Amino acid sequence: MNKQTSKLLNKKLAFVGSTDGTEPFIKAMLVSKREGNVFYFDSNNSSVRTAQWRENPNACLYFYGKPIYKGVMLSGTMEIINDPELKQKHWTPSMKRIYKGGVADPDYCILKFTADKGRYYCMLESEDFTL
Repeated sequence: MNKQTSKLLNKKLAFVGSTDGTEPFIKAMLVSKREGNVFYFDSNNSSVRTAQWRENPNACLYFYGKPIYKGVMLSGTMEIINDPELKQKHWTPSMKRIYKGGVADPDYCILKFTADKGRYYCMLESEDFTL
C-alpha cells in the first residue's frame, strides 16, 4: 500500500457497497473509527443495507481524493454488532438526536467492515494490494 492510499483511507466519508444478491447498492457513510484495515460505522438495525449485510456480508468501501482523480477501493466483509460495550465506546452525545433511546436504543448498531484487499487508482494507473 502506498502513501497516497494510506492518506485516502483516513478520510471520514466512504462510499459503502452492498448487494441484495441480485443488484449492487452504494451509499455514502461517515467512518466513525478506523483501526488499520477495520472501519466502523454507526447505523440502524432497521436499515435496508444492514438487512443486506445480514444476508450477504460481502461489502466494499471507496474513498476518493482531489484535486486530481484518485481513489481507493477496499473489498471485504461487513459485520453487524450490537454489543453494548462497543456501542458505548462509539456513542457521542449528538447521536441522541437520531437514537432517541440513547446508546441502548434497539435500532442503534455498529457496522464493522474488515478489508482484505484493495485497489488504488490515480490518473489511469492502478495498483492492487492485500491487507
